[in-house]
Amino acid sequence: MGSLESGIPLKKGSSFRSQSIARGERSSFSLRFRSIFSRLLFKKLDYVQWICTVAVFLFFIVVFQMFLPGSVIEKSEDSLNALKIRSGSLLHYRDIEKYVLDIGEGTRFLLRISEKFRRETREVNLFNRTGQHFGYRKPQLALVFGELSVDSQQLLMVTAAAVLLEIGYGIQVISLEDGPVHRVWTNLGVPVSIIQTCDKRETTIDWLNYDGIVMNSLQAKGAFSCFLQDPFKSIPLIWIIHENALASRSKQYATSGQIGLLNDWKRVFNRSTVVVFPNYALPMIYSTFDAGNFYVIPGSPAEPLEADAFMALQKDNLRIKMGYGSEDVIIAIVGSQFLYKGLWIGHAAVLQALLPLLADFPLSEDNSSAHLRIIVHSGESTSNYSLVLETMARSLKYPRGFIEHIAGDLNANSVLGSADIVIYGSFLEEQSFPELLMKAMCFGKPIIAPDISVMMKYVKDRVNGYLFPKDDTKVLTQIILEVISKGKISPLAHNIASTGRSTARNLLVSESTEGYAYLLQNILKFPSEVTRPKDVSEVSPNLKEQWQWHLFEAVSNWTYENRTLRSNTFLDKCEEQWNLSQKNRSGITVAANDLFVYSIWEEERYIQMANTRRRRQEEELKDRTEQSHGTWEDVYRSAKRVDRAKHILHERDDGDLERTGQPLCIYEPYFGEGSWPFLHHRSLYRGIGLSNKGRRPGKDDVDAPSRLPLLNNAYYRDVLGEYGAFFAIANRIDRLHKNAWIGFQSWRATARKAYLSRTAENALLDAIQSRRHGDALYFWVRMDMDPRNPLQKDFWSFCDAINAGNCKFAFSEALRSMYGIRGDLDSLPPMPVDGDTWSVMQSWALPTRSFIEFVMFSRMFVDALDAQMYDEHRSSGHCYLSLSKDKHCYSRLLELLVNIWAYHSARRMVYVDPETGLMQEQHKFKKRRGKMWIRWFSYSTLKSMDEDLAELSDPGMLSSSRHWLWPSTGEVFWQGTYERERNLRNKEKEKKKQKSKEKQNRMRKRQHQQVIGKYVKPPPEDEESTNSTVLAAKVS
Repeated sequence: MGSLESGIPLKKGSSFRSQSIARGERSSFSLRFRSIFSRLLFKKLDYVQWICTVAVFLFFIVVFQMFLPGSVIEKSEDSLNALKIRSGSLLHYRDIEKYVLDIGEGTRFLLRISEKFRRETREVNLFNRTGQHFGYRKPQLALVFGELSVDSQQLLMVTAAAVLLEIGYGIQVISLEDGPVHRVWTNLGVPVSIIQTCDKRETTIDWLNYDGIVMNSLQAKGAFSCFLQDPFKSIPLIWIIHENALASRSKQYATSGQIGLLNDWKRVFNRSTVVVFPNYALPMIYSTFDAGNFYVIPGSPAEPLEADAFMALQKDNLRIKMGYGSEDVIIAIVGSQFLYKGLWIGHAAVLQALLPLLADFPLSEDNSSAHLRIIVHSGESTSNYSLVLETMARSLKYPRGFIEHIAGDLNANSVLGSADIVIYGSFLEEQSFPELLMKAMCFGKPIIAPDISVMMKYVKDRVNGYLFPKDDTKVLTQIILEVISKGKISPLAHNIASTGRSTARNLLVSESTEGYAYLLQNILKFPSEVTRPKDVSEVSPNLKEQWQWHLFEAVSNWTYENRTLRSNTFLDKCEEQWNLSQKNRSGITVAANDLFVYSIWEEERYIQMANTRRRRQEEELKDRTEQSHGTWEDVYRSAKRVDRAKHILHERDDGDLERTGQPLCIYEPYFGEGSWPFLHHRSLYRGIGLSNKGRRPGKDDVDAPSRLPLLNNAYYRDVLGEYGAFFAIANRIDRLHKNAWIGFQSWRATARKAYLSRTAENALLDAIQSRRHGDALYFWVRMDMDPRNPLQKDFWSFCDAINAGNCKFAFSEALRSMYGIRGDLDSLPPMPVDGDTWSVMQSWALPTRSFIEFVMFSRMFVDALDAQMYDEHRSSGHCYLSLSKDKHCYSRLLELLVNIWAYHSARRMVYVDPETGLMQEQHKFKKRRGKMWIRWFSYSTLKSMDEDLAELSDPGMLSSSRHWLWPSTGEVFWQGTYERERNLRNKEKEKKKQKSKEKQNRMRKRQHQQVIGKYVKPPPEDEESTNSTVLAAKVS
């Protein structure tokens, strides 16, 4: 091809020449200007650059037409000869293009949850000015796995757990299935528990003991049923997902009508506090499930593990399978995970820089002697981009068969494993190190990448890789010629690749471990008794610089299992179970309908037969029996008596009848289905549900909201906690509780194995029946054995520790308001340190009469607390008894209130060992002398205060604008109430009498109309004629 500067020769006499001569001097001037411009232009640009400029211009036109709506590029067989196309099985990249087509340089993905973290941190710093940390126990984490097989997520979590243990976390591993990694966790010092799904009673765990839950992989979905039920819904939960299998199936679920299965997965995503992904592509392909809780923590050992496993399987057969020879030099061009519009520019620049390399690989006519192959890998298998590469190859004059386009995520390992050099052909600024490039380093391949910021952070030029300026491809050409010398990879490149392989095996370890520590710091709301973890920067670098490979080396005969295959197998099982449940549900529905119709028919037939038999018997006995006749009042009373008897028999089931003869009934307050497995089923116990929802079916549990409407308010149900059950039972207690003693036991005490054994129950019942200790408080959960009090602090120190250091202040202010104390008089009752212990977790028993007195005191105390905290807590969610937003603001304070009342009201306090039933009196009266505030806590004082409050709550005196809790917590008793009710009844009687008298007077004074005349019936005509005849005869 000749030089473009010579132009195209014109023939004599041609029309173009004759027209140009006829134009005159102005035309000749324009020709001279173009000639001068051409000489100046081609002096500055050499031949190759001009060719590339024209090729890029033509290529831009092709791409512009390609992305026009409705544009179609015709394909011809000849044009595809220069480019071979292979497409693999795509898992997710087909759906990502619509999100990333407009991504340009400098674009960054900002996740909404990061802004939420910053906002919550500002709120905590704004409101938490008086709270204190005491650090009596470590923060507890539960790591939940579907199985304990060897995979990248197990290695990731073992490494992260080692760092978290170092900074002060306590960790327990819980798995649905056992596996070889059980030994790894044991060697790390982490206890492991193997459970089944949360639906079975024998695998119950009190998840409230943990400050946070970390779920791993899709296989852990079986444990999610635990956290979808109250009271475990509010526990912070992190779900780590590294698989893309579910995202690829989500569209199949929508198109195949499996909406129920899709919604089930959405429910799990919505329950998670944070869903963590290892890269920025996965959040986009999981956008169907996005609930604003997606988060990215880069870094995973998946790439080195997969690279080792892939090369162990392929060994030396990979190139043969790919169709290459052992002497071929293969250059792989890879790019970003995101398919943005500027992707072709990077590929064009790399291909242009590779052109000088063709001189080292001479070609024969059929290209049989060429040993250079260039593979362009992309995640999208579209004919449009294949045509782009084909146009690029023809424009740059690449020989036929040199460039091969391989698409698909599954083909990435084959491309990287067979390549000799890997070039990163994307100039897009990445937020994390590309996984493909990391995997290439793990394969031991020399990498060449542009000098974007993330590459410069991890790749050291000519140490573990090569870097070139992204705006100067000449440097890329020089690097290529250095790496490939005389058709072979240079020894220096091999050394650099070896260094890069060792670097890639532990790349991003520090970012990953620090990322998880930062995430936990932001989402976990630690109680005040929990020690704050240390900063992750204080951890030894040895723990953060490499994955914990040495712990897995101790596992004998372990093999790495393909996580994609396992994920697909698990999803197949989920779909099979869901389809089976749908079939069973439809079959049960049809059978239930048939059974229902048959039962109705049988019942109707039985009723007709019974009525016929009864009528026959009545007819036979009617004439033979003497029937008594009574008044209508007798009949009415008999009917009411029968109805009442039927109602009583219907309400009182076997458990209620058994409890009638017992001296004690222990109530177990609960909220939600998650607490069901911890409740007892014997007649000594009775459940009390704090909500209308989540009640146990078929049980005679007490419905607390129906007895105390205040509990229908979710705010007070959460704030009061188990005290809501106390108030509900005490409200008109004689209608519900018939026993002389009453007890309560927290379901959390059962979960902690601190519940009464059969031996302890019998011992307690014997002590009650024999009145061994008189009017006493029996309790069986000790404060000095509480996990929140490992240092065995005294009463007020422990109370301060679990209430942000403000327990004594809250008690003092509440009692000051309750008793109307003014001045500097001390209003904090003493709780001396005498070597004995106190009650926690609301597990105790009292005489019923003493319980009513305790509730009387508690109602006034809670009302005083509510008056202090209601406005701020209801509006902002913050209160000074907690370090963060807490809907259970003063429930921890109320947990210890029974101790103060029992101590200062001169009740005996007896500890019952829950295992053996042995009893030991605490705080004996001899030790209490001079320390009890008996006058403040006496029944007469509390009763007079209760009557005063009842009088103030009179409708005539109560202000409608004032918020007052006390009248809503139970019954209101005072003398004025009885007098008012009696006066109302008397007024109603007088009113009825007056109406009756007025009615009688009206009836007496009613004026009756006078009779006008009397109607006389005329005789018939026959009688008239007969009478006339008789009269005529007489006359004659």
